[in-house]
Amino acid sequence: MFHITRRAVSQSVSQLHNKARFFSTSSALRSYSDYPFLKDLGIEEKDNAGAYFGNKWVGNGSTLESVSPSTNKTIATVRTASKEDVEKCFEAMQEAKLVWRDVPAPKRGEIVRQIGDELRKYLDPLGKLVALEMGKIYQEGVGEVQEYIDICDYAVGLSRMFNGQVIPSERKDHAMLEMWNPMGIVGVITAFNFPVAVYGWNAALALVCGNAVVWKGAHTTPLTTIAVGKIMQRVLERNGFPGAICSTLTGHGDVGQLIAQSPSVDLVSFTGSTAVGKKVRSLVNDRFGRCLLELGGNNAILVMKDANLELAVRAVLFASVGTAGQRCTTCRRLILDADIYDSFTKSLVKAYQQVKIGDPNEKGVLCGPLHTKDAVKQYQAAIQEAKQQGGKILFGGNVLEMNGGNFVEPTIIEISSDAQVANKETFAPILYVFKCDGFEHAVKINNQVKHGLSSSLFTTDPQKMFKWINQNGSDCGIVNVNIPTNGAEIGGAFGGNKETGDGRESGSNSWQQYMRRSTVTINYGDKLPLAQGIEFI
Repeated sequence: MFHITRRAVSQSVSQLHNKARFFSTSSALRSYSDYPFLKDLGIEEKDNAGAYFGNKWVGNGSTLESVSPSTNKTIATVRTASKEDVEKCFEAMQEAKLVWRDVPAPKRGEIVRQIGDELRKYLDPLGKLVALEMGKIYQEGVGEVQEYIDICDYAVGLSRMFNGQVIPSERKDHAMLEMWNPMGIVGVITAFNFPVAVYGWNAALALVCGNAVVWKGAHTTPLTTIAVGKIMQRVLERNGFPGAICSTLTGHGDVGQLIAQSPSVDLVSFTGSTAVGKKVRSLVNDRFGRCLLELGGNNAILVMKDANLELAVRAVLFASVGTAGQRCTTCRRLILDADIYDSFTKSLVKAYQQVKIGDPNEKGVLCGPLHTKDAVKQYQAAIQEAKQQGGKILFGGNVLEMNGGNFVEPTIIEISSDAQVANKETFAPILYVFKCDGFEHAVKINNQVKHGLSSSLFTTDPQKMFKWINQNGSDCGIVNVNIPTNGAEIGGAFGGNKETGDGRESGSNSWQQYMRRSTVTINYGDKLPLAQGIEFI
């Protein structure tokens, strides 16, 4: 371990500002023509039609500008879906769902396999587009598209193994079993921070389950929505299926509201903030629809004194700085055993000093920009609130002037675990650090927040590991040991509780959310026993 002085931290801040000037020089003048991969994905500079539900792309709504968070300059423009477009979309999907549900599940799996293969062809340009439009670094953009590909592979296997149950009947000459059938139409409303993967988690499973899918992506990432929508369209249509099976809509919240309100949409899967999620659930519940919610996460990493500390430092850095803190699984709280607190925070500060900030498509960059100017304001407000509540900045805390983009310093703040600011989610690279007096105290701090998405424990003690994953341990849907809070694989992601929602977008039984269960009783005899002691001949 090592000692870091205030002077060293100050020098690091200066170095980051110097890097900012370097990146400003490298990308300040970029425009649509500097991104040839946009053409490869079928994206034009102006008037991209933002709605597809069969035959052709349209867009009779308002014009939307896609803005790069690295420069706050317009990349391209999109004509969004109007109310009439949405209504026509639902009409087309009513016919398309009848076609798709009659396709045998393994053949539906074959189409999903082809979707995965088509995504593989465009892995690089899609990764670059995600970096350009959302702001996460290129490697994370590619990784996000790869997640969609992986869930396609998972869904292909699933299409041959949907397993209902045979239930023992107490009646003679009777059999009971359960049947799983498609819901009909699944609406998927996704957030800006995972503009490809979240749709993929839902769509791949919903499709092999026999549902048509309508997708409304975030209004700040419409180009990514269109690019992925065109890939889905091509695969369906070259196989002779209606493109409306995978309909695509762009627009603002009014389009999402129409999806949530429509009786045509049997299941609404929403990913986003807890506040908006509550509104979506209310709209869907009012019409007795079904809802799948994946909302906020105020996630913690717990580091015990017996942990592999070098491994833990790397994990905390990746979990808290990656995607500029804009993941639902970002580590926002760090709970350290008091015996290692000083040495660990010094190591972490040194690691933060080496973080390269800049254009997410530039090699070597680890932290890109925040997605919007409003996010920068929220970052500033949270830091000010933390100071007012007794917080001490160990590193960062500054907005960086780079290219006119939304760049900020990843920040570490020492504060009480009871501080109000630390017990709510801020979508920015701010890490709150607390001391704990042993394992039980750390678990108590982990569980005290309203969100229950992801959590991680770093320890080499098997006893602590198994206590952590049982009923007296983490109360989160994702419970990790010796990997970061954002390290969950397809088999377990994503699930939460409390104000995180109640969805399971992947996992062993997540497919059941996209289907309706029927309990079937078959009488293969010639009598009709209705109750004990009563028999009709």
